[in-house]
Amino acid sequence: DRGKFSDVLKELEIPYPPYGVAYDAAEAAEVAERIGYPILVRPSYVLGGQGMRIAINRDEVARYVRMIHKLLPENQILLDLFLENGIEVDVDAISDGEEVWIAGIMQHIEPAGVHSGDSTAVLPPYSLSHTVQQTIRRYVTEIARRLEVVGLINVQMVIKDEVVYVIEANPRASRTVPFVAKATGIPISNIATKVMLGHKLAAFREQGLLESKLRGFAIKEPVFSWDKFPEVPKELGPEMKSTGEAIAFIDELTDEHFRRPYEMRNLYLSR
Repeated sequence: DRGKFSDVLKELEIPYPPYGVAYDAAEAAEVAERIGYPILVRPSYVLGGQGMRIAINRDEVARYVRMIHKLLPENQILLDLFLENGIEVDVDAISDGEEVWIAGIMQHIEPAGVHSGDSTAVLPPYSLSHTVQQTIRRYVTEIARRLEVVGLINVQMVIKDEVVYVIEANPRASRTVPFVAKATGIPISNIATKVMLGHKLAAFREQGLLESKLRGFAIKEPVFSWDKFPEVPKELGPEMKSTGEAIAFIDELTDEHFRRPYEMRNLYLSR
C-alpha cells in the first residue's frame, strides 16, 4: 500500500519523491500536473517494471495510462516524480526484529530510470560519500524496525544532490541476494531463513559468518538476449529486458568490466 508506506516514511522523516495515484487517464494527467515532470507512470502490483514509462507532459501521461489499461484493465496507476540524473542504489539487509544487518549496498552505474534488473551494479559503492552511505544504513535500519521485519528486506533508493530518497522497500528476498552472497562469500539466504526461525544475528556475528570476504569490487552485469528477440528495442528504461546476469570481480575501477559500462551508461537510455 503506497499510501501507508509513505505515511511510515513521513513518520520516520525519511525523504521520498512526491507521488500520487489515479484510476484513469484524465485523473492521472491532473495528478501529474500537480506533481511535476518528468514523472514515472507505472501500474500497481507488477514485477519486472511491466508497463512503466517516464512521461514529460500530460499528453504522454494520458497515453501511457491508456496503454497500461489495455494490458491491465482497471489497475491502479502510481505516479512518482522522476529524480532525473539521480544515482540509484539497491540495499539488501536482514533483520531479526531487534538488530538490522546490512548485507550489501549496490550502486548502479546507469542513471536512475533504468530498471534494477537491467543495471550494472557495483558492490561496494564506488562513488557515494561516507555521509550518504551512513544515511543509507540508518534509513534501512529504521524502515526494517518500523515494519517489524524478521528476515530479508530490499530497499531501493535514489541519491540526488547528496539527499537520499527512498523509492520502495520489499520485505522479502530480492534478485540481488544471490549476487551479494556470491560476492561476499556470506550464505545470506541460509542466515535469513534461520533468523526467520528465531535465531539472532548476534550469534552469526560471533561465529564470524557476517564478515565479507570481498576484496576490491564485485560487478553485477546484466545479460540481454537481443539476438533471440530481434524485435525488442535495444534501449534501457523502467521496464526490465534482461534475461540473466553475470558477476565480475575486479581490483581497480580502471578494469574494463567497470570502465566500459561506465563510459556507455547514457547511450541506450529511453523514456
